[in-house]
Amino acid sequence: MSREVVVAGAAFIAMYLLVEENEDENKPRRRRRWWKTQLYKKRAGSELMIDLKSQELSGQYKNFTRMPPIDFEYLITLVGPKVGKYDTPMRAAISVQDRLALTVRFLATGDSYTSLQYIFRISKQSISLIVPEVCLTIIEAIKENIRKHCYLRRRCLLPETKYNF
Repeated sequence: MSREVVVAGAAFIAMYLLVEENEDENKPRRRRRWWKTQLYKKRAGSELMIDLKSQELSGQYKNFTRMPPIDFEYLITLVGPKVGKYDTPMRAAISVQDRLALTVRFLATGDSYTSLQYIFRISKQSISLIVPEVCLTIIEAIKENIRKHCYLRRRCLLPETKYNF
C-alpha cells in the first residue's frame, strides 16, 4: 500500500468520527422523567385529616376513620414514635397522622391501594410499605390490652376432643 492510500484512509476515519460526534450533539435530548408525579408533589397541600377534624360535629371524621377523634389521637400517641419518619433534603416525610389514617381507612373499608393513593396522594408503592408497618406497630402497642377469651377457646376445642377429629 502506498503512503497516500494510508493517509487518505486515516483522514476518512477521522472525518467519520467527527461527523458521528457532531450528530450526537445535534440529537434532541430526551425530557427528563421525574420519579414524583404532579399528584404526589401536592401532597403537602392535602390537609384531609385537618379538614375532616374541623367537620367533627357533622360526623364526617368518624365516618371516614370509623373511630372517634379521641381514639384516633390515642392511637397516634401509641404508634407515633415508632412509625414517624424524618424529613430529608429531597422530600418531606409522610406524617404519622397520614400513615395512621391511611392504615385505619384500609382496615375499615378494604379499599385497594390504588384507590387509597388518590384519596391520600401517596403512591401505592409507599402505601404497600406503610400499611404492614403500621399494622405491626399497632399490634405491638395494644397487645397487652387485648384479653384472650379462654371460654371461646374451650368451646371451639370441645368438638375436637368429643368427636375425635
